[in-house]
Amino acid sequence: MRQPTFYIPHGGGPCFFMDDPKGVWTGMEAFLRDLPATLADKPRAILIVSGHWETRGFRFTGNARPPLIFDYYNFPPHTYQLTYPAPGDPDLAARAAGLLSAAGFDAAVDPERGLDHGVFVPLKVAFPDADVPVVEMSLDKDLDPALVFDSGAALAPLRDEGVLIVGAGMSFHDLRLYGRAQANDPSKQFDDWLVEAAADPAERRARLIEWSRAPAARIAHPREEHLLPMMVAAGAASGVGTQIYGERVLEASISGFRFD
Repeated sequence: MRQPTFYIPHGGGPCFFMDDPKGVWTGMEAFLRDLPATLADKPRAILIVSGHWETRGFRFTGNARPPLIFDYYNFPPHTYQLTYPAPGDPDLAARAAGLLSAAGFDAAVDPERGLDHGVFVPLKVAFPDADVPVVEMSLDKDLDPALVFDSGAALAPLRDEGVLIVGAGMSFHDLRLYGRAQANDPSKQFDDWLVEAAADPAERRARLIEWSRAPAARIAHPREEHLLPMMVAAGAASGVGTQIYGERVLEASISGFRFD
């Protein structure tokens, strides 16, 4: 059965595996944990795009046993001992790179690259058994939203092959404003726009590739690498985009989406 696509928040660093006395991350963790139950079928594999890997062109992890990349800093020592032994899927990596190459994109397999925290942290919550193969996809370093959206469209056939396509980022990502009241209004303005832009498949591409014109867009995303994974998920879909998670986290409105 065809898999949907998702744009999910990955949280802050290894947040779900640390003490959280104020419950900042409780709602987001619950959302991620419950996500697999919303699927009609368990995915054969997961193709996930992270805002933490940028390359010239698009690249896919081809390591059969991908290591973890602990690309966060100044967190408790135990968070650098986390494990997530999900297998890779070199055949899926080659298939995805082939689909993009056939569509005219610069795409290749990286046989050495591991999984960064934008991937293994949310997946460790959502798929804790680590029994679904994982391939990570990079963002083209030009961060062109049309290019990234259209790469998602080229990957759409994978959905009918049992592959769950996931964009992992944060719908608000001004690190200077997290936890400050100044995040409230601009994050809500951008979030409201994003929910509306995601909904209609007929208008979605035109609206999302012009995201920087949205209300408070450059406050929500001074740099767009944490938003663009959404473009892949949206581009691979032809149906309605639905907000399936919405919460104020550290004074900012944060959303997650499902595309059918």
